[in-house]
Amino acid sequence: MDLVPALEEPLKKVLGPATAKVMAEHLGLHTVGDLLHHYPRRYEERGQLTHLADLPMDEHVTVVAQVADARLHTFASSKAPRGKGQRLEVTITDGSGRLQLVFFGNGVHKPHKELLPGTRAMFAGKVSVFNRRLQLAHPAYELLHSDGDGAETVESWAGALIPLYPATAKLESWKIGKAIQTVLPSAQEALDPLPGSLREGRGLVSLPEALLKIHRPHTKADIADARARLKWDEAFVLQVALARRRHAETQLPAVPRKPRPDGLLSAFDDRLPFTLTDGQQKVSREIFDDLATDHPMHRLLQGEVGSGKTMVALRAMLAVVDAGGQAAMLAPTEVLAQQHHRSVVEMMGELAEGGMLGGAEHATKVVLLTGSMGAAARRQALLDLATGEAGIVIGTHALIEDKVQFHDLGLVVVDEQHRFGVEQRDALRGKGKQPPHLLVMTATPIPRTVAMTVFGDLETSVLDQLPAGRSPIASHVVPAADKPHFLARAWERVREEVAGGHQAYVVCPRIGDEEENPKQRKPTEDDAEKRPPLAVLDVAEQLAKGPLQGLRVEVLHGRMQPDDKDAVMRRFAAGETDVLVATTVIEVGVNVPNATAMVIMDADRFGVSQLHQLRGRVGRGSAPGLCLLVTEMPEASAARQRLNAVAATLDGFELSRIDLEQRREGDVLGQAQSGARSSLRVLAVIEDEEIIAEAREEAAAVVAADPELTRLPGLRTALDALLDEEREQYLEKG
Repeated sequence: MDLVPALEEPLKKVLGPATAKVMAEHLGLHTVGDLLHHYPRRYEERGQLTHLADLPMDEHVTVVAQVADARLHTFASSKAPRGKGQRLEVTITDGSGRLQLVFFGNGVHKPHKELLPGTRAMFAGKVSVFNRRLQLAHPAYELLHSDGDGAETVESWAGALIPLYPATAKLESWKIGKAIQTVLPSAQEALDPLPGSLREGRGLVSLPEALLKIHRPHTKADIADARARLKWDEAFVLQVALARRRHAETQLPAVPRKPRPDGLLSAFDDRLPFTLTDGQQKVSREIFDDLATDHPMHRLLQGEVGSGKTMVALRAMLAVVDAGGQAAMLAPTEVLAQQHHRSVVEMMGELAEGGMLGGAEHATKVVLLTGSMGAAARRQALLDLATGEAGIVIGTHALIEDKVQFHDLGLVVVDEQHRFGVEQRDALRGKGKQPPHLLVMTATPIPRTVAMTVFGDLETSVLDQLPAGRSPIASHVVPAADKPHFLARAWERVREEVAGGHQAYVVCPRIGDEEENPKQRKPTEDDAEKRPPLAVLDVAEQLAKGPLQGLRVEVLHGRMQPDDKDAVMRRFAAGETDVLVATTVIEVGVNVPNATAMVIMDADRFGVSQLHQLRGRVGRGSAPGLCLLVTEMPEASAARQRLNAVAATLDGFELSRIDLEQRREGDVLGQAQSGARSSLRVLAVIEDEEIIAEAREEAAAVVAADPELTRLPGLRTALDALLDEEREQYLEKG
């Protein structure tokens, strides 16, 4: 590996062990190069103030503002000496909006002396709501000093623009700025990953110049130059990684799997009581074409909640069984694996009874394999797989264990790909005599650019039609704090659905038995202002005794015994339970057409795509669905805007764009996809669609000409920095 000495230098040598430790623990920064690639989130102009109305809730922010007023309050307290506690309330302003700062106890003295009306400073802390007003509790701050010309600077630098860095409670933006000042000279030694012809052809500045301009810009044009260059780096290096993976895949052999004309697949199709949608037929043809080739299929199947992905995947599995192979479906949870197993066996009927009396001529065996199965059932399942008796296995991570051996694994189907790491996916694929074909499914619609980045090693198929007979889902936000009578009406609506012969889900963010004993825990100042998320066990009890009294209410959560979970789901599916109070274990794959209503408590604590997934559990039959999003967040908050967006559209692709715009990308390779820290810093997956598409073409050309990148040492180094060793192995082994 080609090391760059200055940029590979550990931070502890340059900044000292204490600062380096905090940077490693809280920001994942270990070397000089890591720190140089920790770019400012935004810039403030000297003398200008941050727009306070736009601050995101529950996030650590840095703002530049002016003190409007400061008041010291004294109150009775058993903890304080002489029985009197002190609280300093400081109001800061951007000239229009206001934000409250609160300091308690011994922490009031210094800010009381320094934060006088008219003072300007940078403030850093977590934004929360108290008494329906935005506030920062115990923020860190750095005063802005006036230089000789009356312009303001933070002590460490004097530029027209003040960079504000992604920071944490332990490491404020201005401390990061000071550390970067120390290492900035090393930027001159940065090796350029872009081929010279590409850089010149697009008029991009060199990498050392881009690093200097992003951290110490003199003008906004400097920032634009730097960002344009660094976006290309990120897009190009990532696309080279993916192009190398695609190239490696084409070099691997695979057994072509063509279904027999009169085999299991034909027999299954003949049994279907409905016609496949045009979309299902088109996607099936794409998959069958891939399965017939002599190198492994690598396909992503994405489709709306309820678009019939499982049917398409099952037909692919049957085609492989027809061709003499076996198919394995990997599901993220036991509840989902059991659901899939039950629905596949139901759809196949006697075709799933291979080796049994009454099994059809072309029948195969469909086995379930999960971590909690009894020893005898598990032994039998393992035997059926090893002998080839079972053509299809559906299971959880238990499928990946060493003991699991296949007779001839021909296809791996991964459901809800984002829940699995690439290592898990590859561990299962490693069980084939030759690399098996791979079909990845997700019900989280993905914009095209994300498909080109996160799943850039996969061909993409999209199912965007819903099968006939699906009903519309009405969604409404229920503001429990502003209008408590709306919540009472929500429970009335649930009773009305049950009275009409239907069933309902109530979803909560937490189980409720995982809390430490409150007596053992020291109370914090946050406790008064932020209640914990609502819990399944508490809500179920309150509903059964209160608004839903007399209805059959049951609970379902991830820490129940698997048999108990299965029994609860069976009772709910059979209509023996009216209301199921659950965590997100019901998020994917649960199919009870008679369930028409869903109430999501503390809906603001869930992500956009998660809410869309949950909502997809209702409206699966002929009766219309209803989804109520309950929240205590104020009308103006970003969380409420997010919920309003979910309520306003059922289009998953539209919601995935909103989700991405709000969350930003974080790590587009995904924590679960890689285990490495954020790989995208300036590239915005939605806005930069054009750059990503161009970078993908350029990367494919570079890799085709020089798969090992022998002529591009700077690119090799950048790849090594992007990919930790595990990820590099993953890319190379396909």
